[in-house]
Order: sequence, then C-alpha cells, then structure tokens
Amino acid sequence: MALAPLRFCFDYLSPYAYLAWTRMPALAARHGRGVEPVPVLLAGVLNATGNIGPAEVPAKRGYIFKHTFRIAHELGVPFGPPPSHPFVPLLPLRVTAAVDDLEARGRLVSALFAQAWGGGNGVETPEQVAVAIQAAGLDAPSLLAAAQRQDIKDRVRRNTDEAIAAGAFGVPTVIADGELFFGLDSLGHLERFLRGEDPLKSESLERWKNLPATASRR
Repeated sequence: MALAPLRFCFDYLSPYAYLAWTRMPALAARHGRGVEPVPVLLAGVLNATGNIGPAEVPAKRGYIFKHTFRIAHELGVPFGPPPSHPFVPLLPLRVTAAVDDLEARGRLVSALFAQAWGGGNGVETPEQVAVAIQAAGLDAPSLLAAAQRQDIKDRVRRNTDEAIAAGAFGVPTVIADGELFFGLDSLGHLERFLRGEDPLKSESLERWKNLPATASRR
C-alpha cells in the first residue's frame, strides 16, 4: 500500500514556507513519500486562531529578513525579498489550487516561490504570476482564467478551513499521517516521526493538555 503524501500547507507570503519548500521534495523522497502542496490563505488561518503574522510585529520585521537570509545562505538557496511585503497572495494561491496534477503543482509552487523569494519580481500581478507559470511549463492564460472561477476560489477557502480544522495556526504546516508539524525548524522532528523515532509519548502529551494555568496575561 502506498504511503500517504505529506500535506504541505503554505502561503507565498511566508519566507519560512519558501525555505521549507526547498527541502520538502528530498525529505519526502527519503521516506518513500510524495508531497501534496496545499495553498492556504495565511490571513484566514491567523484570523481564525487569534494570531498575527510575524511581519505584523514591528520589532520582528527586520529580524525576520536577517534570519531567513542567514538560513537561505546555510541551505545554499537563492534569497531576496519580494517588491513589497506583506502583499496580496490570492492570485498565486488560486492559480496553484487550479492545478490538479501534484507533480505539475509542485513545479508551479517552486516557480512561484522563486518569483516571490528567490530573487524574482514578485507574484502579485497577473504578469508576474504568468512568468512563473511559464517557467513551470504550464499554460498561463488558462490558469489565470481558472483563478477567477468561483470553484477555484472556494478550493483555497476549503484548503484553509481544513488546515485550521487539523490544528494549523500558521505556515508552513506539514501534516503527516494526521500529525502536525509547524515551521521550518520542525522538519527535523518530522523526519524522526517518519522514521518511527518520535520521542513524544502519549502520556506526556495528555499531561500537558491537562496542565492548569496559574497566570494569565491581559
């Protein structure tokens, strides 16, 4: 029986999602898995969970660029900020959701991330997105048209709702066999989980869930 693919929930807004994506195909292949890229709207996830994006915290904004630039250097991947940030990611998310074939969708995700964070010209306009679609070997006019259809818009919304229901509170989030792993720095934990070496025991988790709080911040 084929193993279930790793569901990679992401938004092109996130440089951490870009960096994690550069590692996902090889990580999955090491464990005999495929990857299912799942475009979600980060703003929807944040709104539903009462969270805010790191770039919305002024003290974090500059640090995030330095942090992700250093990680990209360690990973040996191209890195450069988009023309603006935050930007509206709906068009690239919808274009991605319009591609059913997972291999083709993966190529498109790589091309769009390269446009957003790999030194490209951004992914906010149809012209910018078309460059990425063509780089992925796909048909730009048909995908740009599909992105305007209500069923494709609903698909992104449904992806977002399903990620929230699975426990997501940000991106990148990887869901492996029902277990959730958040953030670039969780990929090592994901690998241990896939090897059957997760150190987390159910009794420890239950104790944490039932731990009382004796302080609150208002």
